[in-house]
Amino acid sequence: MISNMQTIYDFSLAKAEEMLAGHGQKSYRAKQLYSWLYRKRVLSFEEMSDLPAALIQELSSEYSIMPVTLLDKQVARDRTAKYLFELSDGATIETVLMRFNFGNSVCVSSQVGCNMGCAFCASGLLKKQRDLTAGEMVGQIMYIQKELDAAGERVDNVVVMGTGEPFDNYDNVIDFCSVINSDHGLSIGARHITISTCGVVPKIRAFAQGHYQYNLAISLHAPNDELRRELMPIDRAYPLNELMDALKDYSEDNHRRLTFEYILLKGVNDSDEDAKQLADLIRGMNAYVNLIPYNEVDENGFKTTDERAALRFYDVIMKNGVKATLRSKHGDDIDAACGQLRARHERNRQ
Repeated sequence: MISNMQTIYDFSLAKAEEMLAGHGQKSYRAKQLYSWLYRKRVLSFEEMSDLPAALIQELSSEYSIMPVTLLDKQVARDRTAKYLFELSDGATIETVLMRFNFGNSVCVSSQVGCNMGCAFCASGLLKKQRDLTAGEMVGQIMYIQKELDAAGERVDNVVVMGTGEPFDNYDNVIDFCSVINSDHGLSIGARHITISTCGVVPKIRAFAQGHYQYNLAISLHAPNDELRRELMPIDRAYPLNELMDALKDYSEDNHRRLTFEYILLKGVNDSDEDAKQLADLIRGMNAYVNLIPYNEVDENGFKTTDERAALRFYDVIMKNGVKATLRSKHGDDIDAACGQLRARHERNRQ
């Protein structure tokens, strides 16, 4: 049973120094603590042999370590693994491990449920209950990293692209990235960490002002406001002109390349005209389009674009001056769509 105490994974290195100062400890103790958590990856304070016994007792009484426990795990033919985790309050979240030739990528959830209401997304089948803490996001990575340790592997890339809107939980997501990016933490390079947003313009501007080196991905999925409002209610609050202005400012100010995520939905957003409009929208920006095959969800009724049509869409974009990639499908023999495994589990519990 998971403890309902705050997890020690919540603390960035700077915040760990402040916390330990409150226990009368010098700042170097934070690096010792981080070494035990993220290098040796212990799961009890009692194993931290170079910390004072009194401090170990104090930490044990105030904090837990691992904030997630495994409820279910599915592994696809391509070795994509989907984890269903339970949190200390009984809430459930999903995390996905994807294996590529360039390394292991973990897709992290940032909220319990989601309020964005995207028509095609299984995450929205269960509305947002709460934000995840930074430590609950770190816990997803640490659980999988401990599994990979046995095979001599590591988490190479992290995408905050699971259930929830990361920029609706902005501060905790930034703290999470700080922990896993820290040289004293998991040392995952900033260029190997991607945060995805469906277009929360004020937080995009805040992210730009922070001058972070993490990658920024935009869930676009439609080349015009009319279609985007049907698929993604956030377009009513932040239409494309506002979104694109914020992204252009971000790109110019930070000199970073943007990724536009575009899920291909059969007969909805995959025509040649859609491809031309998409190219017109993005052309001239330091950006590329990641075309994504849709993982079908029974409740939503959308179908994935067939391979031939997807290749044609890709070709039209490229011929119109915008770089694109066509992502291979992962985990299509399991509950691969974001939120799908959790939704099934919740239905079974009722």
